[in-house]
Amino acid sequence: MSSNPVAETVASLMPRAKAELTELVAFKSVADFDQFPKSESEGAADWVADALRAEGFQDVALLDTPDGTQSVYGFLPGPEGAKTVLLYAHYDVQPPLDEAAWATPPFELTERDGRWYGRGSADCKGGVIMHLLALRALRANGGVPVHVKVIAEGSEEQGTGGLERYAEEHPELLTADTIVIGDAGNFRVGLPTVTSTLRGMTLVRVQVDTLEGNLHSGQFGGAAPDALGALIRVLDSLRAEDGSTTVDGLTSDARWDGLRYDEETFRKDAKVLDGVQLIGTGSVADRIWARPAVTVLGIDCPPVVGATPSVHAGARALVSLRVPPGVDAAEATKLLQAHLEAHTPWGARVRSEQIGQGQAFRADTSSPAYAAMAEAMTVAYPGQEMQYAGQGGSIPLCNTLASLYPQAEILLIGLSEPEAQIHAVNESVSPEELERLSVAEALFLRNYAAS
Repeated sequence: MSSNPVAETVASLMPRAKAELTELVAFKSVADFDQFPKSESEGAADWVADALRAEGFQDVALLDTPDGTQSVYGFLPGPEGAKTVLLYAHYDVQPPLDEAAWATPPFELTERDGRWYGRGSADCKGGVIMHLLALRALRANGGVPVHVKVIAEGSEEQGTGGLERYAEEHPELLTADTIVIGDAGNFRVGLPTVTSTLRGMTLVRVQVDTLEGNLHSGQFGGAAPDALGALIRVLDSLRAEDGSTTVDGLTSDARWDGLRYDEETFRKDAKVLDGVQLIGTGSVADRIWARPAVTVLGIDCPPVVGATPSVHAGARALVSLRVPPGVDAAEATKLLQAHLEAHTPWGARVRSEQIGQGQAFRADTSSPAYAAMAEAMTVAYPGQEMQYAGQGGSIPLCNTLASLYPQAEILLIGLSEPEAQIHAVNESVSPEELERLSVAEALFLRNYAAS
């Protein structure tokens, strides 16, 4: 990669990194214990704790958070008087979805076409390995020049807020001068990127009821109100004709001022089918980084196979609303719930409940930490300058940390570039990106200590 000793050390550690990521990916650590055994998440937490202990971390602990999951904490002391840096990742993962659609088993790290495939390889078990590689490289080249705290969350993908609530109850635990969130990603492979904004999100479950029980569609259809039809109508009201999100009272015309995202490139990244239009208006960056976006995540109704000729008495859906920076997620939730009630037809009974929420985030890119990271990334990615991008996804912990530690600088980097296909089938990580970002993080810690 270069003659830089840190880079040489990281390169020599990559076989070990692959072996460790293989072990970590093997845990089916989905923090939905109705679907996956809690023991799988506990096993992954133990693995991370053991890895920290092996690196000399002190006070390693499994933190029982209020949502029933565990986060892993450890502290590595640096030189006296040194700054403190908090390194974040999460070991929980999304469900694999349709396992049959994976080219290789989702919980077996598999190398194919120069990438490593497996659930969590990029999001975010690879982030755990990235932090370990950076620290090992520094220890082999003069030592770690800062105090380091590591926190590995156990329920980030569920949005249930366990670590946020724990941090609020124990504010002294994660205090730091700078926080590196290893759960973002480069704009594309080989282009060093920090994420400067995140959309927030809210999850709302909506239930529509019209009858005491299902009715025969031949005998009653045409006059009896169909709850599933009513639900479809109210969900359709959340989008304009062009697909733009239309929640009453929520503005949807913000502009993104930063890295541009070409439409054809986006179509390829998103694997949009030929002839299918993109939705919304404005630039792609406007739509995915600066504006709200509603998604119907699921609907409870009979499957096509086995369906009976019935007018349905009740139906429900899970609705996600991504909230742009500058919009309070709690207020957006109120607007969404009011919209659902106002647009439910035929006097149908409707009720909704919020089941998850995270605030949007905007970083201060003028801080010394960003200068230190820019210098580090120029070395790790020769010939490339660090870019700033937004991210449509949410990391709820960011705003919790920003509010608890207003003086702390927060940087977001990571392995989730477009080819990684996080949350989808065939998730993968680029080992070259893992190597380069580990070098960048190590050099950042060194630069930041000297700043």
